Amino acid sequence: MIQKNTTQVSEFLLHGFSSQPEVQTVLFFLFLSMYLLNLIGNITIILSIRCDMQLLRTPMYFFLSYLALADMGFASTIIPKALQTLASHKKTISYCGCLIQMFFYIYFGNADSYLLASMAYDRYAAICQPMYYSTMMSHKRCLQLAAVSWTVPMIHSLLYTILMARVEFCHPGEIRHFICDIYPVLEVSCSETKVIDFVLLTEGMVEILGPFVLIIVSYALIFYSIMKLPSAVEKHKAFSTCGSHISVVVLFYGGVSWVYFKPNAKNPSLQDMIATVMYTMVIPMLNPFIYTLRNSTMKSAIRRVIRQHFH
Repeated sequence: MIQKNTTQVSEFLLHGFSSQPEVQTVLFFLFLSMYLLNLIGNITIILSIRCDMQLLRTPMYFFLSYLALADMGFASTIIPKALQTLASHKKTISYCGCLIQMFFYIYFGNADSYLLASMAYDRYAAICQPMYYSTMMSHKRCLQLAAVSWTVPMIHSLLYTILMARVEFCHPGEIRHFICDIYPVLEVSCSETKVIDFVLLTEGMVEILGPFVLIIVSYALIFYSIMKLPSAVEKHKAFSTCGSHISVVVLFYGGVSWVYFKPNAKNPSLQDMIATVMYTMVIPMLNPFIYTLRNSTMKSAIRRVIRQHFH
């Protein structure tokens, strides 16, 4: 049996996508473009909503502003380090830097999930319980949902970061990924990981599937209510209010499911890294466009902000 070198590592080597300079150059400009579009789009969303008090008091836009903030944080956790790696060809990340990236990666990813669930609950209340909507989605309730969406993921993320900090890693610590995600990092561990494996299968599944189940239940009830509407025009109007949110949910959870819920999730492949790029870079970049292209209210708010600040 080959004995592993159990010297505790001070840094990890991120394999990334490719060592070919031409590929790295293309990826650098691709990731940089996506990051800039992410920042511009999500900052525009936040400014438009925060500068318009009427929009800010609307639950859907209230949560959308926080989703934009989480999307910026999600991408900022991943892309700057990826750009540094591609530009400098230095594929290492320090031990502490890896844990910090893991913390914020898990945190913003789960915050996204909880905020999407809060938005699904808002759509359920608006369509299925219109008579009680103002009570169900009062400003106090929105603040409570936002607090849960930020606090619970932080506790979840802190738990995994503490557990990972107790794991010993084998030298030279080569991670077969371009980020410090839990499964790829656990691959280079030399100590017992039964505790964290058990937490991943229990608390981790509840944390990820909980918001997703709430979204599924909310939309099942929404579709049931919409199908009972007598007019085709009313049905179309009701569906149109959910279209953007459904698109984001499908894209986000599609990527998450591909990475974490397939049988060989512990052995990341090139397809897994591409899926990770999709839900950490591409989807946060697309969200502002998905929520504004078919939303006349949002487009009007953006035009007002542009007139106020650039004219």
